[in-house]
Amino acid sequence: MAMYPQQPPSGLPDDPYRGTPGPLPQQANPSWMGHVHPEHYRTAPGHQGQPLAVMAPARATAPRTRGGLAGLSVAGGILAFLSLFLVVPFLLSNTGAGGFLIGFLASLVPLAVVLAAVHIIDRWEPEPKRLLFFAFTWGAAVSVAVTLLIQPFFVFAFQFTGEPDLRTYMATVQAPIVEEFAKSLGLLILLLAARRQFDGPVDGVVFAFTIAGGFAFTENILYFGRAIAESASPAGGLAQVFFLRGVMSPFAHAIFTGTTGLVMGFSARRWHTGASIGAFFVGLLPAMFLHNRWNSMGQGFLLDYIVVQVPIFLLAVAGIIFLRVAEKRLTRQRLLEYSAAGWFTPAEVQLLATVGGRRTALAWAARSGRKRQMKQFLKAATQLANTRQRILSGRDVPLHQAEERQQLQHILSLRAAVAG
Repeated sequence: MAMYPQQPPSGLPDDPYRGTPGPLPQQANPSWMGHVHPEHYRTAPGHQGQPLAVMAPARATAPRTRGGLAGLSVAGGILAFLSLFLVVPFLLSNTGAGGFLIGFLASLVPLAVVLAAVHIIDRWEPEPKRLLFFAFTWGAAVSVAVTLLIQPFFVFAFQFTGEPDLRTYMATVQAPIVEEFAKSLGLLILLLAARRQFDGPVDGVVFAFTIAGGFAFTENILYFGRAIAESASPAGGLAQVFFLRGVMSPFAHAIFTGTTGLVMGFSARRWHTGASIGAFFVGLLPAMFLHNRWNSMGQGFLLDYIVVQVPIFLLAVAGIIFLRVAEKRLTRQRLLEYSAAGWFTPAEVQLLATVGGRRTALAWAARSGRKRQMKQFLKAATQLANTRQRILSGRDVPLHQAEERQQLQHILSLRAAVAG
């Protein structure tokens, strides 16, 4: 495996780390996800065999990035801790201590299913664990607390003819609006505060699934524990509710909020605060609608589940696969552009930007005792491709070119570590 770049083509600019405007190649748009307007296209910066002395080392900016993620994690942890003073008493008052404990343990099963799906979706470009921690704690504690604080205002604002009328309203109107707003507020914070890690629709789905998984985990404790506390046959009541929520619909909340994450992920490529806020409100609409449709299923539940909800789930799976394929094509094309500028050989791009190639590269590195370095190299190459996509979007180009310089030097050091 060749680990050093080929000689650059002639005619490169004096500053090889700053791409210049150029004609749009036909292959520059490998999929709808990476569409580039011709006026925004720039050639990849050229490599001349050595980094420029004036370029800051990658480590110079790493503490700021880690510090920013750490600050967000700490703030999320504090909010989650404070939220527990509202959420835990609410759960205990509805389930009792025994119901709470059993409900907690039973809720770990559907949670594990959702988090396993997140891991599979996130394998191509894993998100920082600190951001996933923030997403989960937001969903499991903060969004539940926000829901508990807001929902009484929805009840007070309307008059009801009786208890059934109130329950229908809370299930079909209050829950979709309040719960989706509370969950998606965490997505908005992530998009605004961790924009460099929020690269597109796949990231939006990953963060949304993690938030929704946390929310469903806490909600399941309530439903499972209440089934135990209120049922004449606790075991039978728990089994019935667990089958409904843990077996038939572990991804319900994930799919609802996932639509918001999808919309906000597309807005992340625009790198604009106004677009992010607008996407937040637009993305709430399909999430609220799907949530309403789920909660509106009544006596014909089984038929609606088979005819409506199962196809929605299958459509979501197909959509995620479609997004993953588009993301891989985009990564490959952007790395090929760096290859043309001398940073990678075409063979290396195949190793870095395809699933089979990555397996081969990791196996090769493992035999040399450098699997950890290869994982870092693969991750850095994918991040570099995403940075180039931001440059080609035409927004804040100098900012992203400065980030690109640092990433390119980091790529050189990682190449040396992998090559040994």
